[in-house]
Amino acid sequence: MSDYPVFEAPAPGSEAGPERDPEFPPLLTGHEIAEGGDALARAVAGARDSSFGAGDFVWSRSRDTFDTALVLEPDISRERACEIAFVAQVAFAECFGAVSPPEVALTFGWPTTLRLNGGRIGELRLVVADADDDDGAPMWMVVGLRLVMRHEQYHVDPGKMPDVTTFEEEGCGDIDAVDLVESFARHMLVWIHTWTEDGFRPVHDNYVFRADGYNEETEISHAGRTRKGMLIGLDERGCALLKGEDGKVEALDATAAITSESVFAGGAQT
Repeated sequence: MSDYPVFEAPAPGSEAGPERDPEFPPLLTGHEIAEGGDALARAVAGARDSSFGAGDFVWSRSRDTFDTALVLEPDISRERACEIAFVAQVAFAECFGAVSPPEVALTFGWPTTLRLNGGRIGELRLVVADADDDDGAPMWMVVGLRLVMRHEQYHVDPGKMPDVTTFEEEGCGDIDAVDLVESFARHMLVWIHTWTEDGFRPVHDNYVFRADGYNEETEISHAGRTRKGMLIGLDERGCALLKGEDGKVEALDATAAITSESVFAGGAQT
């Protein structure tokens, strides 16, 4: 999200965030960070020093930003790690659809962008541990979701960033951040269970249903180039299948795309 509006932490004494703490399902443990913090950075630091483990869920108190990160220790190969990025997006879409006005359209820009009514509201970020366990699975993963709810602390010039929006600007300003954190946590568990038991196919079907450019001409930026074609779906590892004018189908690597766009790509930073 390097081209997204810069966040400015509120001055001391400014409007406080929600007073109520979210209630998490038994398999998750919530960890609050102060407004202006970074949930992903906190979760990654905890995973690295082993103070956090599977099920630790970091969330922000901010009223302006929906910022969460979940630590996972899934028993999957490193090659499948990026599938969790699509699991998380589908889970958020499902919980958001239950609380948002029916006229608001939440869509996905492959592989990690989320949009409301065509305007970007944020990105999903993924960090995968460098080390594997004895079975070849990453020691841990952290999936984070950071979305802009209001513009109080985000300063946007519509002329310079016409594709950027917020919950508030799209008629969703009344959504309570804590309620959304609770709902997202529950839906994440449901979708992780579905993914674990049934594989990637249910995730695929729910993702492409909301994917920008699905079964129509579109453009996708990948590996420093803009590809044009028709998005016809994802393969079993989340790679975008783009059909060109010549009828050939190109698979755009999801792992490279997600890690190259993550702030903490490949666990390279603390």
